[in-house]
Amino acid sequence: MDEQPSEPIILASASPRRKQLLAEAGYKFISVVPNIDESAFPVEPHKAREYAKQLALAKAKNVAVKYPDSLVIGADTVVDFDGEIIGKPADAKEAEQITKKLFSAPHKVITGVAIVRLSDCTEVCESNTTVVYPKPLTAEQIAEHIKSGSWRDKAGAYAIKETGDEFIERIEGSLTNVMGLPMEILERLLRTKRHSSYKNL
Repeated sequence: MDEQPSEPIILASASPRRKQLLAEAGYKFISVVPNIDESAFPVEPHKAREYAKQLALAKAKNVAVKYPDSLVIGADTVVDFDGEIIGKPADAKEAEQITKKLFSAPHKVITGVAIVRLSDCTEVCESNTTVVYPKPLTAEQIAEHIKSGSWRDKAGAYAIKETGDEFIERIEGSLTNVMGLPMEILERLLRTKRHSSYKNL
């Protein structure tokens, strides 16, 4: 069995944005990358929430096996475009196809969040949905976006900025959800489980 970390919370993710959000909220944590094959999870149309929650829970459980006494947070973000579930693009060509599609109409960004601790059978999982209203992009803007490489490892091939985004008209819902970790839900779940002592207060 691996040695338990001194930090009480583990983030089952390598995402810089998720780590940033959790750190800015004042939590002490370490990051451990889960080892799961996302392609093994079936993608069914019009079931984006279920898919995101399933993956978030799988990530949390995968890491929790090694650290049963720690609280493990798992998250997964997908984009729902009229029932079609869109994840991370595999290459530049797919990123271009996704960008052209998503920036033609409003779409939903959905993040599943799971909290797992095996030692006391803690297991909760919820999801959050934000509607994104994009600005139409020109062919030149799309080409520049693909060239920049900023689409890599991003659900929907883009990442919204905390200070606003020139490509986004407006959003309805949580900004941190679009960034990959809906802090409103996470904070509530942690309070409910009485884990507020894990914060740097």
